[in-house]
Amino acid sequence: MAIQNLCAKTVKPEQAYEVWQSGDGAWTYFVLKKYQSPEKEAQNPFARWYCLVTSPITPHGEYGDAYVSTVTNGTQKVANPLVQTSGGQHETH
Repeated sequence: MAIQNLCAKTVKPEQAYEVWQSGDGAWTYFVLKKYQSPEKEAQNPFARWYCLVTSPITPHGEYGDAYVSTVTNGTQKVANPLVQTSGGQHETH
């Protein structure tokens, strides 16, 4: 059975499906939409995600498609910096 794409709906940066960041924190990719299921992505070297990308060149961010390989190479998945945690409150996810 094929795996459904659970990230097909475009969301706002605060609800990003994943956030990837370079080691120095200069580049941050907020994944707002994935066009393919994970199994299809794995077979497609040109798979892409719709992202908000912040960088030294675009500190306020720029929206657009980015190749999955570009986003995941040399970066690590991090907690979304746009989500504020209340610190100690019972949170529901």
